[in-house]
Amino acid sequence: MPRTRVRFLVRSTWQAVRRAVSHGGFLFLAGVAVVGAAAAVSANNLLFLVLATMLAVLLVSGLVNRLCLSGLELDFVLPDHVSAKRAVAATVAVRNTKSHMPSFSIRVGGVAEAEAARPAILRDSIYLPVIPGGATVEEFVDVVFPRRGEYRQSSFFFATSFPFGFQEKSVEVKLRRDVVVYPSLEPQPAYEELVAAVNGELETALYGHGHDFYRIRPYQVFESARHLDWRASAHTGEMQVREFSREQERVVEVFLDRGVPSAGHEWFEQAVECCAYLIWKLAGQGAEFVFRSQGYALRAPREGDVYHALRYLALVAPLIRPAEPPPPESSAHFQIVFTTAEEAFLTSGWTPAHVVGPDWLRAGL
Repeated sequence: MPRTRVRFLVRSTWQAVRRAVSHGGFLFLAGVAVVGAAAAVSANNLLFLVLATMLAVLLVSGLVNRLCLSGLELDFVLPDHVSAKRAVAATVAVRNTKSHMPSFSIRVGGVAEAEAARPAILRDSIYLPVIPGGATVEEFVDVVFPRRGEYRQSSFFFATSFPFGFQEKSVEVKLRRDVVVYPSLEPQPAYEELVAAVNGELETALYGHGHDFYRIRPYQVFESARHLDWRASAHTGEMQVREFSREQERVVEVFLDRGVPSAGHEWFEQAVECCAYLIWKLAGQGAEFVFRSQGYALRAPREGDVYHALRYLALVAPLIRPAEPPPPESSAHFQIVFTTAEEAFLTSGWTPAHVVGPDWLRAGL
């Protein structure tokens, strides 16, 4: 997919700092308690001096912890076109806005969003040993969005346990920017079977239409024998075919029916993925297609590119009250219908070469 730069810029603050004491921290606190108790019981000045030193170490550790997290900015760069379930290359850049003080031992990671039931975008956290003052450190990571849709907000965190590892402090930052994630474009056996059937139909439509002689060429396996030129075949010793110039390439018309029963939402998600994969492949082959659904129509590449249709599929939802299916744009188109109500489309004038219903998808997956 082509890359662009979708940027998110946030700055960490000292608000909502979370703390987690490590095992070493608990041991150190236990040592402080023991030394304090011994100093109080014995009234030994040396023990009081040791206790003061240990408390000073705790205070310095907490202060340095906070200073390392302050003044950090996160710059997150994503590709322009992102599909679900596919790892995409992203850039995470962390800038230290403090002019002189570096930040040490910084971890950057994603936070799962419980309210939206979404896992963290970053699968693994990033470790940055040092970020000099006023400098920017970049890391390249793989980002995976689990499903299609609009991601309005994503959460990340900065964390550090520097300098002594007694406690880890973290601060959460939110990226308030919309990202539209297309349906998954990963191949599945059923999707590949549908694409192969469409390609076969388009290939057979290239030959035999029209009346003007174009050329004689070798016979191909999938073709009908009615166009064989026996004289040329006898002359060359191999089967030859008379090819006529085609009058017009056949257009593929794809319709996604949004009217599904309440128990058919799982099938609808599969249908959306299969539909997206089909039009993605058609666009990659340079084929002309019409994509339609209730309330949406696009003729590609005349009226827009495939990304307009993929954006629609990223956000499409089933209809609460299904409407009557509209008639096809043209009976000459090669029609593919994704629906659970085949009879309703047949009565509306559709004569689809392929009906993609729940049984068809279930059998191919």
